[in-house]
Amino acid sequence: MSNVILIGMPGAGKSTIGVLLAKSMGYDFVDTDLIIQSQQKRKLQEIIDGDGLEHFLKCEEQALLSVGCDSTVIATGGSAVFCKEGMEHLKNNGVCIYLRVSEQELIRRLRNIKTRGIACRKGETVAEIIEERKAYYEKYADITIDCEKSAAEQIVEKIIEYIGN
Repeated sequence: MSNVILIGMPGAGKSTIGVLLAKSMGYDFVDTDLIIQSQQKRKLQEIIDGDGLEHFLKCEEQALLSVGCDSTVIATGGSAVFCKEGMEHLKNNGVCIYLRVSEQELIRRLRNIKTRGIACRKGETVAEIIEERKAYYEKYADITIDCEKSAAEQIVEKIIEYIGN
């Protein structure tokens, strides 16, 4: 097994679960949102507000393509699945896991939707964001894990069980 790539909506727990999973597996951890911020020297929301959604997605593609690692858990941004080349690059060296969470749970978790740096159009609802992205998450996922009623540690155990590390 090379890398483990986590995809899913903002608030699904990719970063939290990613760190725990990396520790459990003895892997490194990379968060592509942090790569974007480092490359752009700005917060995600500042990029979206200042330069627009299209520019942000180009930055995200660039960040995904810059990841070159092995034995690493990679937490992607929620919109990474719109970056075809970047996702194919990551999947060439890893297994992709979709962390699925219901709309109601995401609404509960996403209290900071206007400042979190979520790649969406102004006024777009959580339901609309989910609807737009769902097919992409399913397309790239090798494994889907329902994260609704499980603690982060339980999700980590499920992932390890599925990928056999």
